[in-house]
Amino acid sequence: MGRSRDNRRRTAAEAVVEAVEGGLAELIPDPDRARAWSLLIDGAPQSHVDLDDPAHLSFEYQRRIGHVIDLAAPPGKPVQAVHLGGGALTLARYTAATRPRSTQQVVERDAALVQLVRRELPLDPGARIRVRSADAREGLAKVPDGWADLIVADVFSGARTPAHLTSTEFLDEVRRALRPGGVYTANLADGPPLAHLRAQIATAAARFAELALIADPAVLRGKRFGNAILVASDTPLPLAELTRRAASDPHPARLEHGAKLMDFTGGATPVTDTSAVASPAPPPSVFR
Repeated sequence: MGRSRDNRRRTAAEAVVEAVEGGLAELIPDPDRARAWSLLIDGAPQSHVDLDDPAHLSFEYQRRIGHVIDLAAPPGKPVQAVHLGGGALTLARYTAATRPRSTQQVVERDAALVQLVRRELPLDPGARIRVRSADAREGLAKVPDGWADLIVADVFSGARTPAHLTSTEFLDEVRRALRPGGVYTANLADGPPLAHLRAQIATAAARFAELALIADPAVLRGKRFGNAILVASDTPLPLAELTRRAASDPHPARLEHGAKLMDFTGGATPVTDTSAVASPAPPPSVFR
């Protein structure tokens, strides 16, 4: 299909289908929620947004990041947040809804996707969310030193995390932009034999003093492909509450930290810009 901006069409069900820079974007209405939509890119689910209830997180990996956002500062306290990867701006909307007066920057490379989301799923005009169309690492480089309380990385290109967002040099930029005691969280995706995930934990351990990983136990055992949420900081993490929330989710997850998490790396070495590769592509069965 061509990439003309005039090729948008609406199906009888009022789905919105439009070519964007990253592929074919589909906004599919949620039959159970009046003003809720799912965003798919080339058939792969990316985001879910409820315009009437932006604090509702439908995807399990986004709920796990939502727990991190909830615990990154005292309840309701405004934060300064950077989101690398925008999608339908779900997590920025969540932060604005749960932490009013927060100041947020979203870096999303796909300018056509940003236009589609802004048009069809408009942001609350009162939300302090600035969206910049740029590469995630280039956009992060423009964030002032020590500006961010929270940095969220959820960047996928063709369902894979780009190689230049997996290295120690990338995490050096993350650390530079974080204030002391700030929190970094990233959506990682991998499947057996978990080589990418193990290397990403080793990479984060080379740059952060405190780490945790939240994932479905079957993913951690290498039984299936799935998402794992990395949480990192230079100060102690709220491990007990993160563990409780992950375990009580509709799709329970396990939290690993400390020596067990280091054992999980299996001797993997940190990734650098010279050795970085994109995360593995998910098997087709993941989206069926």
